[in-house]
Amino acid sequence: MNATVGLLVTLEAKPGKEADVEEFLNAGRVLVDDERDTVAWFAIKFGPATYGIFDVFPDEAGRTAHLQGEVAQALGARADELFDKQPEIQQLEVLASKLP
Repeated sequence: MNATVGLLVTLEAKPGKEADVEEFLNAGRVLVDDERDTVAWFAIKFGPATYGIFDVFPDEAGRTAHLQGEVAQALGARADELFDKQPEIQQLEVLASKLP
């Protein structure tokens, strides 16, 4: 399956909530298992309190479905509790990829 579009979500943990954010991100992996059009999904850590989600999709319909799915809903529901500011969501185009 090709990946043509993606998302990069940047998350800044509230002080003392880093472990909770990591637990939340680990649990998010299970939520995307049933998303047929989520080609690849990664929870990442940029620094001590800065995290992210990077995922790719075959087309705009797949990305839209993901943005309306369970991970996005869970992120919205816990944003005030876990994050210093609202998650920053960047939509991107995939120019090249190597997937299994």
